[in-house]
Order: sequence, then C-alpha cells, then structure tokens
Amino acid sequence: MSRWISDNSESRFAAYVDGIVSVIGHADRGGPLRDYCTGLMMPCERKSVEPMAAVTAPARTAAQHQSLLHFVGQATWSDETVLAKVGAMVLPAIERRGPIEAWIIDDTGFPKQGRHSVGVARQYCGQLGKQDNCQVAVSLSLANHQASLPVAYRLYLPEDWAADRDRRHKAKVPEEISFKTKPEIALAQIRAACEAGLPRGVVLMDAGYGCNTRLRTEVDALGLSYVAGILPNTSVWAPGTQPLPPKPWSGRGRPAKLIGRDDAHRPVSVEKLALGLPKRAWRTIKWREGTADWLSSRFARVRVRVAHRDYQLTTSRPEEWLLIEWPEDEKKPTKYWLSTLPEDIAFRRLVDLTKLRWRIERDYQELKQEVGLGHFEGRGWRGFHHHGTLCIAAYGFLVSERETIPPSGPRSAPLFKEPPVSDGYRPRGSAAATRTAHPELHRNNAPTPRRGSRQQTVTMPLLRRADRKTITTEKFVMQ
Repeated sequence: MSRWISDNSESRFAAYVDGIVSVIGHADRGGPLRDYCTGLMMPCERKSVEPMAAVTAPARTAAQHQSLLHFVGQATWSDETVLAKVGAMVLPAIERRGPIEAWIIDDTGFPKQGRHSVGVARQYCGQLGKQDNCQVAVSLSLANHQASLPVAYRLYLPEDWAADRDRRHKAKVPEEISFKTKPEIALAQIRAACEAGLPRGVVLMDAGYGCNTRLRTEVDALGLSYVAGILPNTSVWAPGTQPLPPKPWSGRGRPAKLIGRDDAHRPVSVEKLALGLPKRAWRTIKWREGTADWLSSRFARVRVRVAHRDYQLTTSRPEEWLLIEWPEDEKKPTKYWLSTLPEDIAFRRLVDLTKLRWRIERDYQELKQEVGLGHFEGRGWRGFHHHGTLCIAAYGFLVSERETIPPSGPRSAPLFKEPPVSDGYRPRGSAAATRTAHPELHRNNAPTPRRGSRQQTVTMPLLRRADRKTITTEKFVMQ
C-alpha cells in the first residue's frame, strides 16, 4: 500500500538535518550530510557511496562521489555526539506513544569477503545463521511497544584484529581502541546511557549476553532491572534452598567466611528444575498480536538464586525470577530467562517485557532493508561507524515521521523528486556494468520512451506501523 506524506515533511527533514549539522563540527558538512541521509532514504538498489552520489547529484556524480566519500570515510566528526543529537530529537516522538520501557542490547552481523575490512573475521553471523566471514556490531536500543531507536553502535574488534598492528594501521583503528568482548562493549554502552540521563527501562538481552554473570551484576549495580536469556545448564538454587553458611570457627586459624555446598546440598540446572515443576505451574500467556493471530506460549516462573561460583562469595545472591518457556508442541522447555524485575510483578507483564526484545530484530531488519546499514563498502574504522551513525540518523527521521502519519492521512506533496539518472547508469561492480554486450542477440529490451513531461512516480520505503496487523511495508510516494 502506498502512502503519501504530509505537506511539511520536507521542512521537517530540513530542520532535522539542521539539528544534526549543529553538532557535526563544520557548517560546510551540512550539504554532504543532507545528501548522504537523502541517499539512504531513496529507493536505490544499493546504498553505498557511488550509487547514492548518482541519485543525489546526477549532473556531477564524480564530484559528489568524492564529497560523500570524504564525508563518511575521513571527516573527523563524532559518532557519539551525532547519535546523542538524534536521540534528543527522536526519543520525544517515540515517548508520545508511551514511556520508554526497555533498553535492548544485541549485535548484528554483516557478511564480508577477504580479511582487510575492519573487524572482519570468521565468527557467528546472525544474518546467515552460521559461522562465516563477517563484521559484527554491538548496539543499544531504547524501546517501547510502539517504536525503538538505537542510541549506541560499536564494531566488535576480534582479538586477533586488535593485536595485528599492520591491519589496524591500514584500517585506521584508533590507538585507544583495545580488545573488548561483546558483553564489555554492551556494558560500556549501558554506562554511557546512564551517564547521559536517557529515560530508563529494563535491560533486555539474549543468552549471548545474559549468560555473562559480570554483565548482569554490573547492570544490577547501576540500578537497572534486567531480563537476561540464559542457557539450560545454568545452575541455580531451587525455591526454598540456598548455599550453606560459612563453617563455624573451630577456634584455630582464621574464621571461615565463604558460603559453600556439599554432595547432599547442591544447586541444579534450570532445565532440571523446569522439568520437575508440577503441571499447575504452567500457564498459557499471550503477549502481542502477530501477523495472523495473537502470539502465545506456555510459561512458568519461580524465584531462584543464581549459583554460578557462589562458593567464592561470603553471602548468597538475592532471589530473582526464573522465567521458563515450554511450547505445547515441544518435548522440553526451549527458553530460560533470569530477571530482577520486582517480586510482585504480574506474570503477564513479566512475559510481555521479556518478549519486547523483538523490537531489536525489527530495528536491524529495517536498518538493513530500508536504509542500507549493511551496504558500506569501505574498509576503515571511521567509515564503518560514520555510515552506521548516518543510517541510524535516517532511520530516526523515518521513526519520527511515522508518528506524524495517521492511518487515513490525506495525500499531499512528495518528499523527494525522482532523480533524473540516465537509463544507462550502472554503479561500478554491478553485473550489468561488466557484462559483455551482444547487440545482435537483442538481449536487452529497448527503453520505453516517456509519454509526457511528468516524471514517473516512485516509492520510498517508510517503516511499518507498530499497530498494524500485517507486515506490508508502507512507502512514501515520490515523483
């Protein structure tokens, strides 16, 4: 379904770009910034620098290519400052539909060939669902049930990359960047968000982060609640049990201070605990409306104490929720979470917040499909992050614009005009550009002549509305 935007969308976009220009360092960067963000939102097949140069400045593509290339790959503006400004402009639009409920941490992979693009290594790539050559970026998004926005974005630099001075020099990795695990990057992003005073929410993380005891402990120390995915072998003290107290002092030597366990008094895995729960512990709960029907599953929850290496502690850890999902058609439970949400939280609300992590999946899907997050072709550290930041900026404008369009809004003027790119233009590296011509075979259809002076209308993707039951992509219509 095509959707027209309101009369003053172009002026809102100009004001939005002006807001970013105010923190980007130099006023002369305003033009490249506007053009780059425009290119990311145009219906280009690929959102890398050269095709965006062709659609934003068709009369001077070569000069525009150099301008955008310098702006994204070499200009020394701050990604953190721009993302903070984007958040300051977009979060109020999100909060008009409801308060921020969650901070979601996750990572996303970008398949990549070779070994010289910054951070590329053989590692797990979620986009492919397997280990392969790719880059991985860690992000923090703020979300409610209607929308979400990434507020931090950082490339994971594998340990062998961090130690390779030659590759670091070629990719211009800053000297202060050292190896950090993904949970360490995520924790730094959470701390920065706390220091910036961003509206707080419960921290949501999958098992790739939730299994990290230090990360959960530090999040709790920051005064934030969490819902953390864990693995089935995670050990806990079942309800009504806890570690043994320190052994009584015998009168000789130093008094014992550490809590303990013995053969008859040991923690259990969350899987074993779940399998032993009575039938009455399980409830079928719906959490949100899907494309065809309500999403629902069976859940149980119990209060437990995490047992991971607690024999090194002087006191046992506090109780927290263990949430378990066991779909009816599965032979055993499929998912487990630990949560420090309040003891009196309603069961349905606990499930609802836990499942809000789907927002980050929507973020990455739309960032990649609509604004070309994975299309950057450079190899450097700065370019990778600048491109990611500008994609988030473009995405942020679309998020805020979506909040201004009612479901039955009137048709009005288009935001951008279709660029008059020549029919024969092909970006470098495209299959059509390198294919050998065989005119005698008539392999290509003859171009259809225009039948009027009016430019052909094209559609520009707009993000899906959160309250729609279908997953049809809404679009701007432009001419």
